[in-house]
Amino acid sequence: MPDECHARGSASFHGVPRGRRGRFPAPRKAHVLQAVAWLPAANQASGEIGISASRPAHSAGLALALGVALLLAGGARADDWPQWRGPGRDGVWRETGIIESFSGAELKPVWTAPVGPGYTGPTVAGDRVFLTDRVTAPEPQERVLCFDRATGAPRWTHAYPCVYRDIDYALGPRAAVTVADGRAFALGAMGHAHCLDVADGKVLWARDLPADFHASINVWAVTAAPLVVGNLVIFQIGGEPDACLVALEVATGKERWRALGGRASYSSPRLVRLDGRDVVLAWTASWIACLEPATGRVLWQEPYKPKNMILNVPDPVLDETGRNLFLTAFYDGSHLYALKPGFGQPELRWRRTGQSERKTDGLHSTIMTPLIRDGHAYGIDSYGQMRCLDLATGDRVWEDTSLLANGRWATAHFVQHGEHTWITTEKGEIVIARLSPRGFERMSSARFITPETKLRGRDHPIAWSHPAYAHRSLFARNDSQLVCISLAAER
Repeated sequence: MPDECHARGSASFHGVPRGRRGRFPAPRKAHVLQAVAWLPAANQASGEIGISASRPAHSAGLALALGVALLLAGGARADDWPQWRGPGRDGVWRETGIIESFSGAELKPVWTAPVGPGYTGPTVAGDRVFLTDRVTAPEPQERVLCFDRATGAPRWTHAYPCVYRDIDYALGPRAAVTVADGRAFALGAMGHAHCLDVADGKVLWARDLPADFHASINVWAVTAAPLVVGNLVIFQIGGEPDACLVALEVATGKERWRALGGRASYSSPRLVRLDGRDVVLAWTASWIACLEPATGRVLWQEPYKPKNMILNVPDPVLDETGRNLFLTAFYDGSHLYALKPGFGQPELRWRRTGQSERKTDGLHSTIMTPLIRDGHAYGIDSYGQMRCLDLATGDRVWEDTSLLANGRWATAHFVQHGEHTWITTEKGEIVIARLSPRGFERMSSARFITPETKLRGRDHPIAWSHPAYAHRSLFARNDSQLVCISLAAER
């Protein structure tokens, strides 16, 4: 493992460019007002915890006061991570006051807490951390867990009976808990949905979504994280008729709308802004679609036909212009769609699919959601190859095999922080990197957790859960513990 020689921030450069070379982006200037652009942690003052799609705009006086407070605190800014892949579901970490390199080969946790197995990543809202797991004794149960963010002490646990039937990799739940306006929304591997009071874990409502909406559960279970938009929570469940997506009232759990036919995929829906409107992007087993959040009205839908089986796990990704939509899947390779003004039908710009899962073209990602920056897509291919693609053509710019061993479905998660990409790998390594068309530059790396999940066909355990970056800390899990590691820079 290359941790020892890079743990102290020594930079090494990997990747042989293939195809045309790109350029290094100019460093971005920090802006003081960015400190108050997104402040979910500030909701604690009014008792709110988590995201809020319907929060009124802050007054200029409040923004100024918060800005001054942040400047007096050394300019550091702390954010929540209240849902899958961060506040905007875009894999971007916007906090300031973060270390630029690791001080040793292994990161020491501030605290650890015992948990059971599961694939879900933690989410963080206010002074709480949320996670789901599974236990089998004295009876099979899924659990929603809440911990104190500062100490790791348990706040509450909600457990419910859950027998896993006809699913593979039956380790535990997959979907991250979504926290919004004092409610925690959890979705289990068999489709049990719970809305819980974040204060004490009281069940506000619960539904068995496959039973209620006549849905078939895929072989790798229910995985898409709930999406809260205003007073609705949206699930991808694959129900019938025309209930692949369903929206329930957050307060009552009653159905508000349903949309799209066909089965569910493993990809989580996103709220994005297109043509001046907030819309839902969803990639199901049969469609890539854009919908009105309040009504479920389909603004456009493009057919999607899996080559072998349903295995689209990554989220749909927009480039910086919001006009290009990138998709990648293990068997089906990469697609780039041009989005039309006025919500016209998307146009397929290119598709790259290899001869087999071994001989791939473009990017065949399995679990991780790729990163798009400055006209290039970066991600992990089917057997662990890190690749950079020219987004305009799909041509491979470079490939690097130093990050992950050659293994089927090898996985790493990318989170962008300023000009650096933070990468957590299935081997339990965390890397601060710089990704550019010139290659993969390893700035600093260390070990952050011990992988414990045994996987068929692998000679080493893996850790597949996506971490949370919040309050200048890393929150991560394996099959036995949740850890909190400080990433705050010394003042």
